[in-house]
Amino acid sequence: MAVLAALATTAACAAPGGPSRERGSDRHARGSAGPPASDGSLEGVWRMDGYGTLIAIKGRGLRTYETTARSCLPGSVTGTRAGAPDAAGSRRFTVPDAAPVTVSPDGAGRAGLTIEDDVGRRTLHRIDALPARCAERPPHDPRAVFDVFWQTYAENYPFFRAKKIDWAAVRDRYRPRITAKTTDGELFAVLRAMIEPLHDAHTSVVAGPDRHYAGKRPGTVLPTPESTARIDKAIAANLGPGVTQRHWANGRLSYADLPGRVGYFRITQFADYTEKGDHAGDVAELDRALNSVFTKARTQGPAALRGLVVDVRLNGGGADPLGLRIASRLTGRPYLAYAKRARNDPSDPGKFTPPRPIRIHPHRGPVFTGPLTVLTGPLTISAGETFTQSLMGRAPSPTRIGQHTQGVFSDVMDRALPNGWSFGLPNEEFLTADGRTFDGPGIPPALRTPVFTERELDAHRDSALTRARTLLGRPAHTLLGRPAQGGGAGAGAVRP
Repeated sequence: MAVLAALATTAACAAPGGPSRERGSDRHARGSAGPPASDGSLEGVWRMDGYGTLIAIKGRGLRTYETTARSCLPGSVTGTRAGAPDAAGSRRFTVPDAAPVTVSPDGAGRAGLTIEDDVGRRTLHRIDALPARCAERPPHDPRAVFDVFWQTYAENYPFFRAKKIDWAAVRDRYRPRITAKTTDGELFAVLRAMIEPLHDAHTSVVAGPDRHYAGKRPGTVLPTPESTARIDKAIAANLGPGVTQRHWANGRLSYADLPGRVGYFRITQFADYTEKGDHAGDVAELDRALNSVFTKARTQGPAALRGLVVDVRLNGGGADPLGLRIASRLTGRPYLAYAKRARNDPSDPGKFTPPRPIRIHPHRGPVFTGPLTVLTGPLTISAGETFTQSLMGRAPSPTRIGQHTQGVFSDVMDRALPNGWSFGLPNEEFLTADGRTFDGPGIPPALRTPVFTERELDAHRDSALTRARTLLGRPAHTLLGRPAQGGGAGAGAVRP
């Protein structure tokens, strides 16, 4: 996911094993808007709304630059055009070890950019040229590193007010401690201390293989191989004797038919479904699994499932489009999954790009439209959360059981520092139909139960799964037709 490390690292996070995601805004590096080439060519330099990114297209190449009011650093995305432009003038660029990027003309001086393993479309504006500082060698002085780090958060992080953090006061507290002689260890400790109070799982700083930090909500206990094995045993015990789970996608997807015509579908990640780990391969493997699960026999007729349990309690994230692909197998009608917007004013955290609605369209084939329960917890993270949110507008609305999700939805802006270190932060909101977000506290359950506590695991108990099976075992007429929980029916307009 290297492309997402510089444009929009897709939905993921620091636990448990999921990737990361996106970018921020920069009106200081805009330059003046120049006219498009007379032949409609995409050649030239483009400024992206809301992501602090400049894109230079020359010949068959594409290159990104990361900007703030005081810096311009080469981005990690370098693309090569694949084939000739299509009839509309769109160009598709392959990116080493990452998903392809497509840039499309969109009127005079405008273009749009999409990334194959991410949702939404970014708006580009043509500018005359790269700012002069983009050609300058950045200083490696610890003070310059601090300044780029602080400025990037100041211009892009949307949640300072919600988290009651005075970012200017953070600069005033820590900047005097940094000098030309500050050691790497001391500098890393300061950068970590600056972002640790955000308690945000999409914030990070990496200063080498043995020196890195990623945030998390207080009380979050990250899984270990040992705890994961205990969780697997508890789930298996509560599926019942003689129940066999089928596995796909390197074990990240599993399904079992339970007594009473109830299905159990577990998703532990939205990435790395194949050894190669590319998005096209992930899509193909996901479709193979979904075709095996959502058969005509399970979705239609007298033997069809009476209900389905979807388990994302141990889901560390990945690519949002994979979650939408699953949601398309769970509806017979189109509806709004969510709307996505990015912070778009370096001086005002309350200003965003216009929300882009993301819709679910039913799969052309067997779909399950019956009662649905979704199991969530604090290790439902990032793309696991956007998937959970994408189901809220479904009819009948799913019943969420367990605990609040982690509370991080944005793509992660993976950025470089002048000394070669890297760091990450969010800059987006994912909105419900009535304009709300769940960043911070996460998506709440409708029915609260323990999730993988020590007491539960010691007793081989799984209260959330048991509650879901009990609920789905009720007569169908008591489960259908319930109003949507927490997000409306998904058909309303999104509040900007």
